[in-house]
Amino acid sequence: MTLRAATPADLDAIMLIENRSFPSDAWSAESMAAELASPHGRYLVDEHEGAIIGYGGVRALQGSADADIQTIALDADHRGAGRGRALLRALLDAAADRGAREVFLEVRADNPTAEGLYLSEGFEEIGRRPHYYQPDDVDAVVMRVDLRRRAVPSSGSAEEANA
Repeated sequence: MTLRAATPADLDAIMLIENRSFPSDAWSAESMAAELASPHGRYLVDEHEGAIIGYGGVRALQGSADADIQTIALDADHRGAGRGRALLRALLDAAADRGAREVFLEVRADNPTAEGLYLSEGFEEIGRRPHYYQPDDVDAVVMRVDLRRRAVPSSGSAEEANA
């Protein structure tokens, strides 16, 4: 598994995964490009055999007490092998490095696999946003993790990444 900083040259590969993963509410290429270029975010890509198979991003302003996981997605063929967990942990580490003490995210209420991942990494549900994901009319589950209480080892070893 190779995680590295995303670059503008990765946009096409990221958008391919974005559109496959979120067919009804994918981000636009323009929005994703703006995220990749922002100094307030940290975007990573996961490469396998030279191909980008996943990505994730966190918005974490330097010195801010909180941060937001913006997105995490993997090609369907690579899900369930710990790669999403490794991406999440790396994004949480990036937020902590920028001074964040809490990280927030929204997850679709109809995605129990992702919600389960977040719960297993110490996130807790703190609210719901009704009808947040459109046009599907799906609620968002709002979650938060306190990085000061996080007992999960940081991303690093291949064994952890395959958990």
